[in-house]
Parts: sequence; structure tokens; C-alpha cells
Amino acid sequence: MKVGVIGTGTMGGRMVAKFVEGGHEVVARDIAPAAEAKAQAAGAKIVKSPVEVAREADVVILSLPMPADVAEVVAGPDGLLSAARQGQVIVDMSTVDPMSTQKMAKLAGEKGVAYLDAPVLGRPQGCGAWALPVGGDAAALEKARPVLDKVAKRIERVGDSGSGNVVKLLNNLMFGAINAVTAEVMALAAKVDMPPKILFDLIASSGAATVSNLFKELGPKMLARDYSPLFAIDLLWKDNMLALEMAKAYKAPMPLSATMQVLNEMARAKSLGAEDTSALIKVYEELYGVKVEG
Repeated sequence: MKVGVIGTGTMGGRMVAKFVEGGHEVVARDIAPAAEAKAQAAGAKIVKSPVEVAREADVVILSLPMPADVAEVVAGPDGLLSAARQGQVIVDMSTVDPMSTQKMAKLAGEKGVAYLDAPVLGRPQGCGAWALPVGGDAAALEKARPVLDKVAKRIERVGDSGSGNVVKLLNNLMFGAINAVTAEVMALAAKVDMPPKILFDLIASSGAATVSNLFKELGPKMLARDYSPLFAIDLLWKDNMLALEMAKAYKAPMPLSATMQVLNEMARAKSLGAEDTSALIKVYEELYGVKVEG
């Protein structure tokens, strides 16, 4: 089965390598020359536009930043649907909102193309062991499963079109909350003269119900003042924005998440958007007049 990948950056680039390793022919496209060069080095054939991907691939994977990017790639002048073939499957693994996914799925369906949303639950380095909540047609998922199996250990259809997006956005709201409270308690520890490293080491090794894998990841980065991005503040802000817009559309107030998003906006106002989400600690350091380090 020939696989297309559009968006060969942090997540997509790792998928390209896994698909090639799994024996699939891969055709790829990205707007960034460096990302394309990396995909080519991994064994992908590089083409110049989404429409060229559509002409060659049976299953097309999308890994793109924003809903507008997905819409352009799928339905734009040189988009996938310009060369749609009956029986093709598009799998959008981007983090986008369910409403835009449903619109793309409708357009694809009119061309006889199946459209799945299967956003990634997992870190880039976990490619091969990800979990994928999938929204869309069950038969289309079974067609795409041999491809998705190369990057995920658990693939579960969670409902109709957009349902996978719902799971991912809710997951990332929890990510944002854990990120924010970790920064807050680490900074407060410094403020009340409790060494943050002692706080972290005791809690992380305690087996207490408050401990999460994310807390165990964030604490050492904050203590080392290592803000190299595993997941950037800009991306968390984007995902939480989409989640809050979804909640608003359903008239569901989200007071806790809205407050957490203000913190993300404060970090972005301090030009921290490209740094890891652990850099949120800098907002609290300025507020409290402290420095968190190990």
C-alpha cells in the first residue's frame, strides 16, 4: 500500500520513517525544505504539492499545525480532493477541532474519499507506541489500519467524524492543567523557602495520587532550567484555544481551563511561545520574585 504524508515535521517525519521501515512506499510533501530533506533521507519520495500526493497514494496522512492548513491541503486549489480517487482514505492526525473535521469529511465524501480523524496521544519519541482515538467510518479505519499499526499500539474508533478530535482536545486540556499547576506549586515552594527539588523528589517518588508522568517530566526540566521544546507553549495554547472554542459552541463553561489559558497567554506575551511548556514557570518566577532551580 502506498502511503502519502503531508507535514513531515516533528510528528510527520517520525511517521515517514516508521512507514518506510514497515515496507510501505511513501510519497511526502512539506512546505519546509529541511523537513522534506529529512523525509527524503528516511526513504520517502518528495513531490511538489498535495495534489501530487493524491495521485499516487492510497492512504494519505496529514500532520499539520492548524485547521486552516488542513482545509488548504484537503480542499484548496492544489489540494488532495483535486485528484481524489474512489476508495482513497485521508487520515488527519493533526490536532484540530471536530467542526472543521466534519466539514472536510463531508467534502471528501462527495468525492468518494473516506476521511478519518486520528490525532496522536503520545510524545514524538513514542512513535510506534502511540494511541490513536479515531473518528469516522469503521470500514475506512480497517483499510487504513495496516498503515496506522506502524505508528500506534492502540487504535480505537471512538465515534463518528470529529470524535477523535474531541478526545485529543480534552486530553490536552488536562495537559495544560497539569502543566500550570506544576509550575505554580514549584514556584510557590521557592516562595515559602521550601527547596523545589526537595518538593519534587519527595512527591515524585511517593506514589501519591497527585503524581502523573507529566509531573515527573516537567519537574526535572524546570529544576534544570531546560526549556528546549518537547511540546511548545504556542502549541499548547493553540490546542487549548480549539478546545475552549468547542466548549463555547456547546454552551459549556470551562472556568478552570479558561484560567489556565490566560497563563499560556501570559507566557506568550513574554515571548516564551517557542519554548517548552515547562517555561510557564518563568511567569510565576516573575510574579513571585523567585528563581526555581535544582
